[in-house]
Amino acid sequence: MLISDVLRTKGREVITVRTTDKVSVAVQKLAERRIGALVVEDRWYKPTGIFSERDLVKAIARHGAQAYDFEVHELMTSPFFSAHLDDRIDAALGLMTMKRIRHLPVLQGDELVGLVSIGDLVKYRLDEKELEANVLLEITRMRS
Repeated sequence: MLISDVLRTKGREVITVRTTDKVSVAVQKLAERRIGALVVEDRWYKPTGIFSERDLVKAIARHGAQAYDFEVHELMTSPFFSAHLDDRIDAALGLMTMKRIRHLPVLQGDELVGLVSIGDLVKYRLDEKELEANVLLEITRMRS
């Protein structure tokens, strides 16, 4: 299965933040949307990094409450890893595991077309395995 299959089910909405936004703005978006990461865009709306809960925790550990007044570009993860629509889910899961990351922006060329989390990919794989098990069970019942 491909990343495009996951996005077809999940949707392609991506919540973004600008490089010059304050961290407090990014944290508000994370909290309001109940998500773990934002794609950071530059002034030309090109993805340039990721701002995640982990980035926030590291920043607070290092700078305390002052971290909320930083601009996002000062604390974001960049460069970032990404996936493409035609990437296989297992390859994306392997990358995420090896790099110890939880979110992958999905690009088509240079254009941001989605975002997948490790939870999205695991859920899709579990749904796929459940469907396979049900098909095999149905085949077994038909032969009985």
